[in-house]
Amino acid sequence: MAIGFKLTFSSIYSKTKIPSGTLPAVGLPRIQITTDGHRAYAEAVEGAFGMNVDYAMLIKLYGAPSDRPDTRYSPAACIGTRTGILSGNPDRQHISTSYVERQNLNLRMGVRRFTRLTNAFSKKFENHCHMVAIYHAYYNFCRVHQTLRVTPAMEAGLTDHIWSLEELVGLLDNKTLQSAA
Repeated sequence: MAIGFKLTFSSIYSKTKIPSGTLPAVGLPRIQITTDGHRAYAEAVEGAFGMNVDYAMLIKLYGAPSDRPDTRYSPAACIGTRTGILSGNPDRQHISTSYVERQNLNLRMGVRRFTRLTNAFSKKFENHCHMVAIYHAYYNFCRVHQTLRVTPAMEAGLTDHIWSLEELVGLLDNKTLQSAA
């Protein structure tokens, strides 16, 4: 399940089976994270989770680029991978970046603000963050996934029904009323 931004979950807590403020401590299994070789990810994971996580780094090894003109804009061929365990005891069978790469593709295709040369950009960073939060709330609570045949939130036991768009938008109304009071 893709985790949205904190502002989405503060509204969603009241409608799910999770008590507010207890998302990391609801009996979830130990988290396994895999990133590519970018150094900033190692610092970000340690900053977010400490070393209390099963964390591996997957580095793809690429061959030499081709000199042929028809492959000018094509990436070099991946000729292998190298894995490194940075903390904990990650399951080697699940060291993969494929899931997050697919999630990134879904996000880019679902939110036009992430595509190049678009007129759907956000002028303010705050608005961009809100759009990402709305997308993840919809993705997790409203959209039925083909392979699961339910929403990711239902599969994870966070809710017992598919949320309607009206229900999701209703969270905004509740939030607006609370901040006005």
